[in-house]
Amino acid sequence: MVLGCQERKSKPVQPGFHLNSFPLALTAHTGYWRTPGVSRPLSQRVSIGLAPPANSGGIVALTATHYNRPRLSLTEETMRRPRLVGLLLVSLSALGTKTPQAQTRPRARQLGIAPGVFAPGPLNAITDVPGVRVGHLTLIQGDDIRTGATAIVPHPGNLFQQKVPAAIVVGNGFGKLIGSTQVKELGQLETPILLTNTLNVWEAAAALVDYTLAQPGNEEVLSVNPVVGETNDGWLNDIRRRPLRREHFLEALRSAATGPVEEGSVGAGTGTTAFGFERQIKGGIGTSSRLLPEAAGSYTVGVLVQSNFAGILTIDGVPVGKELGSYDYQDLDANVSKLRGGSCMVVVATDAPLDVRQLERLAWRAFAGMARTGATFQPGSGDYLIAFSVAESVRIPHHSSARTTGVTLLRHDRLGPLFQAVAEATEEAIYNSVLRATTVRGRDAHVAHALPLDELQRILKKYGRGK
Repeated sequence: MVLGCQERKSKPVQPGFHLNSFPLALTAHTGYWRTPGVSRPLSQRVSIGLAPPANSGGIVALTATHYNRPRLSLTEETMRRPRLVGLLLVSLSALGTKTPQAQTRPRARQLGIAPGVFAPGPLNAITDVPGVRVGHLTLIQGDDIRTGATAIVPHPGNLFQQKVPAAIVVGNGFGKLIGSTQVKELGQLETPILLTNTLNVWEAAAALVDYTLAQPGNEEVLSVNPVVGETNDGWLNDIRRRPLRREHFLEALRSAATGPVEEGSVGAGTGTTAFGFERQIKGGIGTSSRLLPEAAGSYTVGVLVQSNFAGILTIDGVPVGKELGSYDYQDLDANVSKLRGGSCMVVVATDAPLDVRQLERLAWRAFAGMARTGATFQPGSGDYLIAFSVAESVRIPHHSSARTTGVTLLRHDRLGPLFQAVAEATEEAIYNSVLRATTVRGRDAHVAHALPLDELQRILKKYGRGK
């Protein structure tokens, strides 16, 4: 359907109100956005088209065209205002509905797959770590744009003024992880993390700089180290067009919220694939967490992944890829004749009081969980781990009159449960990324298929796994 709206001259949308935070409806005769208990006029005349593409995984394209839009100064208010951008995409769930496919795609635990020995947090997501927020922007346009952005915000304050300790480790370094050298040098994270596609990392970095400079208290800031990770979604997405713009990344940041995290073919996972050979399996965004028992400190470890890597899919020790007949090196001549690529970005958050050295040790153990899923860290893969602690006791103020600093840290010999927890959560997050992903058709009619659930359950049952 197509709706046309004419603005009624009145005040703009209330600052801080996020378009994708509530179920939305449009009333064409008034030109109002409506949400439960909230009604606000559009800030300018727009024409809006609702057109879910075939095989879009339950994503609606919401196209907004501006007319005579005034220039706005870059202030905190305008950065936070949820104005319509040139092309804003929201999921059907944000409109209060879901496709049957999206409703029925399970997470790992719904299939009886529960890696490890520690229990997950209440949400089984990275947002179980106090204060951590996640936001997505999904861009689907025409037949060949299948991409997006995912934002991870460590805490609700001014991250530049109250930095968090962070570490980055590299499994295979074929990638473009912006900001990594300063994080390695100082062990600090001073911006949110953005994930996107390979050729849009520079636009994402510029948006992060704008976002940071606009924060109250940052008026005198002259240097910002944005952190942007990527995977290459060029098989489904016309990546050479570099379709994501500043506004798309700012919308991902604005939409970041606590609570459940959308997974699968969404945000930076919209155009990703994982495992498979001729039959490409759809990858995407996945998340999981572990809550340590009181005897181990009651700390939480949360993981979010952007899965887009090669390998032989293995679930709970079961060689699923081989059983499906789609796995690396089944055709040796074809496999060795080209650079195997893909990549995986893994973000680890914890509330345990850790310094950069301890976070580096924690991050390395996440690769154990990735390996359990069948990853082999191929020559063309960019496999990166970013780990940070949100514990207030280890935050690093940008300015301080003190000459020295002192913090209370977890002892190194007490890190064992955290190591186990991060491996478990990474493994499960990758499972969730492929289980929740929906089939997507994209560039050059390429199709990445959702993992077939009936076949998967049959295979798991054959090996005595699952429900």
